[in-house]
This record gives sequence, C-alpha cells and structure tokens, in this order.
Amino acid sequence: MTADAAHDVLARVVREHAGRLSASLMSLLDDFSAAEDLVQDAVEAALRRWPAEGVPERPDAWLFTVARRRGLDVLRREATYRDKLAQLHWPRRPVADDRLKLLFTCCHPALSRQAQIALTLRVVCGLTTAQIAAAFLEPEATVAQRLTRAKRKITDAGIPYRIPAEEELPERLGEVLAAVYLMFNEGYLSNGGERSHSRSLADDAEWLAALLAGLMPREPEAAGLLALIRLHRARAAARFDAAGRLVLLQDQDRSLWDREAIADATALLTRAARCHRRPGPYQLQAAIVACHAEAGRWEETDWPQIVVLYDMLLHLTPSPVTRLHRAVAVRYAQGPGAAMKELENLGRELDRYPLYHAALADLLRALGRLQEAQAADRRALEMTTNPAQQALLSERLGWM
Repeated sequence: MTADAAHDVLARVVREHAGRLSASLMSLLDDFSAAEDLVQDAVEAALRRWPAEGVPERPDAWLFTVARRRGLDVLRREATYRDKLAQLHWPRRPVADDRLKLLFTCCHPALSRQAQIALTLRVVCGLTTAQIAAAFLEPEATVAQRLTRAKRKITDAGIPYRIPAEEELPERLGEVLAAVYLMFNEGYLSNGGERSHSRSLADDAEWLAALLAGLMPREPEAAGLLALIRLHRARAAARFDAAGRLVLLQDQDRSLWDREAIADATALLTRAARCHRRPGPYQLQAAIVACHAEAGRWEETDWPQIVVLYDMLLHLTPSPVTRLHRAVAVRYAQGPGAAMKELENLGRELDRYPLYHAALADLLRALGRLQEAQAADRRALEMTTNPAQQALLSERLGWM
C-alpha cells in the first residue's frame, strides 16, 4: 500500500473513532491531556508504520491497543491507572455519558467560544487542524495555536470531566450545540478532501443532538438542532448520484426523500416552537430546510417565506455566510439582479469561502456574464477540497 493510501485510511479512521478513543481513555484516566496525548501518539505510530506494514484488519482496534500500551508505559508507576488501563478493552460498549462528558469538557466556559468549538471538533470528532480552519474560514496556524492554548488551559485549570449540574446546563448549551452543528456539517459535506461526506460523523452528530435534546427537554434550540439534522438527512439518498457526484437541490429526485422522516422532524420543530415560543437560530434554520423539504417540486418552493426566515436569522445571529444564503433565496424570490446587489457587498468577507464564488458564478451565468462566471467557478474550484464539489465545478467549467 502506498503512503498516500495508508494516510487516507488513517484520516478516515481518526475521523470516525478519535472521539470514542478519547472518551474511553478519559473515562478511566480523568486526565484530558493524557487521553488526548495517547490518541495522538497512536496516530503518529500509525503514520510511521502503516505505509510500510500495511493497514491492519481492524485499524480502530490497532489505534486503541497502541494508545493503551503507551498509557501503560507512561503511567507504569501509577498503579491505579495501570490497573484501569489493563482492564480496558476495544471495542468498548458506547456509553452516552462518556461522549457528553467529553463534549461538555471541551465546551467549558473557561475557554473562549472559538476554542470550545475548535477543541470539540479536534478531540470529539477527530478532525484535522486544516479541516477546522476551513470551517472557521481562518488560517491553519491560528487554529493550531488556539487548540494548544485550550488543551493547556483545561489541564492547568483542572476543568472537570463531567456533565454540568442541571442549573448550569442552559448557559453551557450554546457552545455545545455549535460544536455538534459544525460536526454535522463536516459529516454532511466534508472539508477533508479524501471523500465527499462521512456518514459516521453525521450519525454521531445526530446521536449527540438527540442526547442533548433528551437531556434538556425544555430547551427548544436543542430540539431545533435535532430537527435540522434530521431534515437534512432525510434527503440523503438523493444528494449524490451513482458515480458519487453531488446533485444540487433543484435537480434531486424528490421521490427518494424520506417523507416520514421529514414529517417527524417537522413535527418535532413545530412542538418546540409552540411549547416554548423562543425562536432561535437552529429552529429558524430547521424551518428554512423544512420549507425546501415540504415542496413537492423545486418550482413550488416558498422563496418569499425563506427570505423572511433568513431575515429573522440575521437579526439573531448576523453573519456573512447567512447573508450569502439569503442572497441565493432573494434570487429566486426577486430575481438575479436583486441577488447580485447582495453578493457584491460580501466579496471581501467571503473571499476565502468557495461557496461564495460558486454562488457568484451561478448568478453571473443567469445574468449572461459568462466570462466572469467562468472566473468565479475557477476561483471556487481552487479553494474547495471536497471531491464532489470539485467534480461539479469542473463540469461547469467544461460546459463553457
């Protein structure tokens, strides 16, 4: 096996299992840094050995075994740790509390919001620093420094590995939901480069969202995030064609959508809105996706309602990415000219965001400005690392 192939396999295994490995070790060691270091040591060993020796039959179990052995070496003078590590086996039965404890540890209020989310994506989700930087639209070096400082602060401050007391949960919710949301986004359409999406990562995000909704039944935003994830996943069967190419929403075969899942998620969202009457960003995003999901055909989409929902979302959480999505909705509600006025004001803020350039290209084509559209598509292709997006953009460039 080539080194590149071994590295691709390792990246997938880390993404799917790093959080479980860290949670398993953390649950016994009660030492965040030690657990994270053991996992990273195992990954580094795999980087050295797998290209020469081949990928083991059970790569996740291999990583766990190496992490446990290194823990025994490092902690051999600590009798309690040694006994606990020796009793640990893989695969370990998933325990909901383990992952939630790890999630809340990463999202402790002693850390900055950006550090909380970056650390969760790194430790719980197993994303690389480069992938996290892409999610934040920030330089990789900035994110790397943020992660280092966050891990050091957890150790130095003695931040506990536990689920907060009930009275603490509401103030901790925002950061945790944001981390799960970004985790789902990475699984839904990957920034990693080796594949278009990760069903395992999306599964984990939905699982964690369901746990949070059950843990905090009086928090409508927890239900909103769960509904949002389930509405997106309800059309999973139509998102890629047989060759793995991305199928845009307007071109999807809607008969493949899971209508029962859509109805259940919409009912969950409606209950949260009616019972609590506290609209929030995740509820509004879920309502936008529900507008798309409930339309029998692309032409039946209620674009004016979607624009209103984006206006409400921008009022609560203004961001250039949300303004971009609103501009796309404006195109179908009011025409490409109105949308172009919106996009022209976002160029500086979203210049490093490939979807901005892809949306700009689409509008320029609608306005007949084909050479400018081609340049925008090239810019988007240069920046995206997702293979499905790359294929779609390459096809567009080939059409011109």
